Amino acid sequence: MSIVVSDEAARWYKKELSLAEGDAVRFYARYSSNSEIHPGFSLGISVEPPVSPALTQDVENIHFYMEDQDLWYINGYQLNVEYIEHEDDIRYAYMPESQ
Repeated sequence: MSIVVSDEAARWYKKELSLAEGDAVRFYARYSSNSEIHPGFSLGISVEPPVSPALTQDVENIHFYMEDQDLWYINGYQLNVEYIEHEDDIRYAYMPESQ
């Protein structure tokens, strides 16, 4: 399991969420519409400091992370967070990790 946030995606988050250097973005599982990997759940985000981070990546001086209790959501996957320029939006791609 891992999180990979592209530089372009990190810049998009900085702009859209008015993030300052050193801020933290949490990825978490939330009860919601379907995702491609878990029916009834989707990936949520929030700007908050980590408590018990299990996966982390620092990009563009922003700390991206997932807490330990949410790891089940991407178990067996690498979460790729990519910026889609022509949509000016983010895409979450779940890549199966090789065994």
